[in-house]
Amino acid sequence: MARGAGGRVEGVAWVRAEGDPARYGDEPVLLARLTGCPLAVGRDRPAAARALLDAHPDVNVVIADDGLQHYALARDVEIVVVDEQVLGNGWRLPAGPLREGVARLAEADLVIAHGDLSPRLRAAAGGVQIVPMRLSGDVLERIDGGERRPLSDFAGRRVHAVAGIGRPQRFFDQLAAAGLDVVPHAFPDHHAYAPSDLAFGGDVAPRIVTAKDAVKCAAFAPADTWVLPVRASIDAAASQRIVEKLTHGTPAA
Repeated sequence: MARGAGGRVEGVAWVRAEGDPARYGDEPVLLARLTGCPLAVGRDRPAAARALLDAHPDVNVVIADDGLQHYALARDVEIVVVDEQVLGNGWRLPAGPLREGVARLAEADLVIAHGDLSPRLRAAAGGVQIVPMRLSGDVLERIDGGERRPLSDFAGRRVHAVAGIGRPQRFFDQLAAAGLDVVPHAFPDHHAYAPSDLAFGGDVAPRIVTAKDAVKCAAFAPADTWVLPVRASIDAAASQRIVEKLTHGTPAA
């Protein structure tokens, strides 16, 4: 279940793997393709959850993306994924980038840390369990699905790296660390791509995009465009904590 940021859904809608990201949002369409699970989007999270359960009564776990702020939605487990590099000054809107203060970490059931956390942030989490996460990817897929190649095949080559995600620099750095000569092109998160965004003055160097961006570019991307899917590696302690809460825990406040 997701909000569908960047989409145009009114009410509640079902997302299919072949759905239009301009309507449903880029992340929901990507999730539908990757998981094959029933997926509903809607600003009203309780309504989306009810619709999901009405249509799929066999579902016994509902995952809400960004559900932490929707207090009208009851929850059994609260998980916060933290990347300290995007917390800015640590203040809430409009003075800073956060929608919840860092003190909220201490109310969660689990904190998943993408990258290192400072002592200040660890202290803010109180006694909540913190487990590490890292993203990795070393295989490129041509955007039309016709070929897969090791990322190392592009070492030493000049490429246009295109990313409209929360931290595009991390994507650029990952490619550079693999030995690619990266020409970076950063766009806002959830950017609505147009063909001109992938046209670089006739330069025919390969384009490399994120999986999230690929769902919006596939229809018009040049033939020599590649996608770098990434995998999240999360410490096993996270799943143990989640199962423990679902089996024996009490609903979160």
